[in-house]
Amino acid sequence: MKVNVLFFGVTADIVGKREIELPLQTPIRSGEVFRQITDRYPQLNEHRLLFAFNQEYSSGNEMVNDGDELAVFSAVSGG
Repeated sequence: MKVNVLFFGVTADIVGKREIELPLQTPIRSGEVFRQITDRYPQLNEHRLLFAFNQEYSSGNEMVNDGDELAVFSAVSGG
């Protein structure tokens, strides 16, 4: 099974790409996939991250299927 993972902002700078294709074993929950991503790119852990699953904020409990889209981005604040 493969999923597309999109990176935005500083996360794309850390990974060096805006998108990767990630092969996975099934069954797997989105939270485990995000953990694998942060293990693969440990510098991501230096930021407060948000995650999305198929263009919705992720709870980490979604079951991932072939072709799903996940996204990693950093929380931003401003005034």
